[in-house]
Amino acid sequence: MRIGIDFDNTIVSYDALFYKVALEQGVIPPNLAVTKLAVRNHLRGIDQEDVWTEMQGYVYGARMDEAAMYPGALEFFSWARTRKLDLAIVSHKTRHPFIGPQYDLHRAAREWVDHHLVNDGDRLIDPAQVYFELTKDAKIRRIHELACDCFIDDLPEIFLAEKFPASTRRFLFDPDAHHPPISGIDTVHSWKDFQKTLEG
Repeated sequence: MRIGIDFDNTIVSYDALFYKVALEQGVIPPNLAVTKLAVRNHLRGIDQEDVWTEMQGYVYGARMDEAAMYPGALEFFSWARTRKLDLAIVSHKTRHPFIGPQYDLHRAAREWVDHHLVNDGDRLIDPAQVYFELTKDAKIRRIHELACDCFIDDLPEIFLAEKFPASTRRFLFDPDAHHPPISGIDTVHSWKDFQKTLEG
């Protein structure tokens, strides 16, 4: 079985890091909810869209290694390795931020994978099976080329795209239950849920 896995907001959770950085920069009140969404909505609500945009580049670049993994993700990768399942990370992100210092966001993400997706010093995914594409369309093409049996992602729009491969089973990662049920898409609320579904 070949399992395709999104990266940002699927493997990696940025909630605590965005809150931490926003507090350091003095752009949010301390009583704000500790979520990326709350930080974004607060900054947009006070007409600070550019601050939000530059913060994203800073977090995904200079501070990327501090980002946390969703609970159960590391255990899933370890389980998949023992089962000899074929894993591929397929994500989309720009190479550099839109504004601010020009961090290499692909390099920062790869370094995060090298540092965090390990067990007892052993890599849990082959670096050659980690793909960071520049656009959503390129991401979907890669999923098609890899012939993924299933794919897990936090964005419904990826699964609803016209060119998303019909033969690939869709799993929406929705830990905070933001989305209603969507026909043709299986929703999982945790990595443990996802693993149980595959085991079953």
